[in-house]
Amino acid sequence: MQDRNQLFKQVFIDKVRGGEFPPSNIKLSLQAANLDAAQLLDLFESQIMSRHLDLRSRELQKAGQSFYTIGSAGHEGNAAISMAFRTTDMAFLHYRSAAFVIQRAKHEPNQQPLYDMLLSFCASSEDPVSGGRHKVLGSKSLFIPPQTSTIASHLPKAVGTAFSLALAHRKQSSEQAKIKTVLPDDSVIICSFGDASANHSTAQGAFNTAAWAAFQSVPLPIVFVCEDNNIGISTATPKGWIKANFENRPGIHYLECDGLNLLDTYRNAKQAARIARQLHKPVFLHVRTVRLLGHAGSDSEFAYRTQQCIEENEAQDPLLHSAKLILDNHILDTQGIIDLYQNIDKLVEELSEKAAARPRLTSAQQIQASLIPSQTVKDSFVQLNSQQRADLFSHEKHNLNKKQHMAKLLNWALLDVLASYSNALIFGEDVGKKGGVYNVTAKLSDKFGPSRVVNTLLDEQSILGAAIGLAHNGYLPIPEIQFLAYVHNAEDQIRGEAATLSFFSNGQFTNPMVIRIAGLAYQRGFGGHFHNDNSFAVFRDIPGVIIACPSNGADAVDMFRTCVATAQIEQRVVIFIEPIALYMKKDLHEDGDQLWSFEYVPPQQNRVMGVGDIGVKGDGKQLCIISYGNGFYLSCQAQKELQEQGFEVRVVDLRWLAPLNETAIIEQVKACEKILIVDECRKTGSISEALMTLIYEHNERITSRRLTAQDCFIPLGNASYEVLPSKQQIIDMAVALIKQ
Repeated sequence: MQDRNQLFKQVFIDKVRGGEFPPSNIKLSLQAANLDAAQLLDLFESQIMSRHLDLRSRELQKAGQSFYTIGSAGHEGNAAISMAFRTTDMAFLHYRSAAFVIQRAKHEPNQQPLYDMLLSFCASSEDPVSGGRHKVLGSKSLFIPPQTSTIASHLPKAVGTAFSLALAHRKQSSEQAKIKTVLPDDSVIICSFGDASANHSTAQGAFNTAAWAAFQSVPLPIVFVCEDNNIGISTATPKGWIKANFENRPGIHYLECDGLNLLDTYRNAKQAARIARQLHKPVFLHVRTVRLLGHAGSDSEFAYRTQQCIEENEAQDPLLHSAKLILDNHILDTQGIIDLYQNIDKLVEELSEKAAARPRLTSAQQIQASLIPSQTVKDSFVQLNSQQRADLFSHEKHNLNKKQHMAKLLNWALLDVLASYSNALIFGEDVGKKGGVYNVTAKLSDKFGPSRVVNTLLDEQSILGAAIGLAHNGYLPIPEIQFLAYVHNAEDQIRGEAATLSFFSNGQFTNPMVIRIAGLAYQRGFGGHFHNDNSFAVFRDIPGVIIACPSNGADAVDMFRTCVATAQIEQRVVIFIEPIALYMKKDLHEDGDQLWSFEYVPPQQNRVMGVGDIGVKGDGKQLCIISYGNGFYLSCQAQKELQEQGFEVRVVDLRWLAPLNETAIIEQVKACEKILIVDECRKTGSISEALMTLIYEHNERITSRRLTAQDCFIPLGNASYEVLPSKQQIIDMAVALIKQ
């Protein structure tokens, strides 16, 4: 039985030789498409290169030398889309976009797209994109951030990047003019995906966000490219569904083309680029195409498609359509087409043998090296002079020397950050004139305007996607998620996108940000689970992400400044959890003691808390209580009563929940006789588990116990305190532990 790959190659040659070409309804000349013969031949060559990469990857996979066979067969017309745009038009690509990448790479210096892609197929550590971590389509020099097998998760960040270009058109001050962006101001963003992915809620959110912005005349130069092959793995897309769904979307210009015809595709792609670039409007380019060779190498189409359907699809091979155009325009004769096809086949085979022999990743250390960006960026912090500070805080001049609660101190810290980092932006639901639910962003919009403090629509996926996109273009995004429970609507934008970018690009691409999230429990008078969610377990296992959680206003200011500086300089993704119940806390033991109120200290470059720095209150050696957030506040209350009973107690504030400062924690553990961990989060999946494990793994034979919240959601009203640790529970467990 003949190998299917070889059969596929032979069928193309036989049909070209026999003049068996599929009919086309598109009657378009080179001149009408604004292409010349050399350009058409160039596109055809890119299509053939992409096809042979697909076929060769399957052969390599059978030999155990390649590990990824989702190919681009049938979608090679996207080479024409590539030609229609500039190299500096950042492209967030569908995984069937090999021809697009090849076409863009061919005309830039020092590019070898065939060999580079084969290195990626073979998971070689010399792969210039991911360093052997995944087969990805991407390139730093070609402005293509790497994508893996995404199902629409790249669309929100594409919209975010387009919004970053919109900001370039809305510069309102000399400070903004100083921002060094990555992309030219007249760039366009390209985002491609399949017809099945267009149904995903993430995609729908991105389309809605683009339309919502455009409907309000916000410039958004993006071209959505839907490569419609009428099927998602084995599930057919209803005939006419994509056009019916997108043709009349408000704010989005709809265009369609025959993706099997290079001339029609190029002409419409050029029009899409023109609309997006000149009118700054979002465009939906509907590209009709076919899928050949199944979803991937392991996919047997015969299980869900009839023989007739498969044959009809293969008869519409875009390479046959293009070969007909080449012949009709007298660019090559029949033998010339066959020679080109076979020569590229031979070249790809030779390069694949070379790529398969190249080294691969061989250690955990190598693999993990790109989790955290290795390159640092110059700190853009600008120290304000006395007059600038006076102007900045003119509305608060009577309060600046008074002790304040956490919410007010964070508000002032945000003021300083926006003034000191010209590339910083704050955005989220109600952060503008309203100042947020808890007034943490109050007056920021008045001081810096709607281009620096941006009210968004109610969509967490779009908020976090905007952060990734803005970071791609040199901004320092500070998105706000209104409540911790709301982040679950969009957690993949952190887990699957923001946190993985450095890893899958070998540290070449980064998306620094500080994500502010109001969360945790104990909130009085406003509640239930969705406003008192006490679990951040969703973040804890994400490699490379920093998690900060202050327990008081003074720490909140210092930690936030450290987070911003770390995001800017080290290009890190940081999550800053703000305990809602502590926003307005002023007192610790009794009304009016103001022991939880602090004066605001202006930023000083020599006074920055380090990531991982813990806080220690007291030096008792009988018991060490380890906690954070609300738990630290309650533990400090308990400490006073325990000391009054004659017990020697110290309380440790973790502050930084990832990565844990294991050395500092163990140092405190060793100094004490007993350990009590107070964790306001649920027993299962809480950080208390990690702390208990840490103590055990360091062979510390110290009696340790933990007090946690119940494995339960937070109910309304006073009932909520029945499932959360209390001051009295801490005292009771501490006494029992010490006396044990």
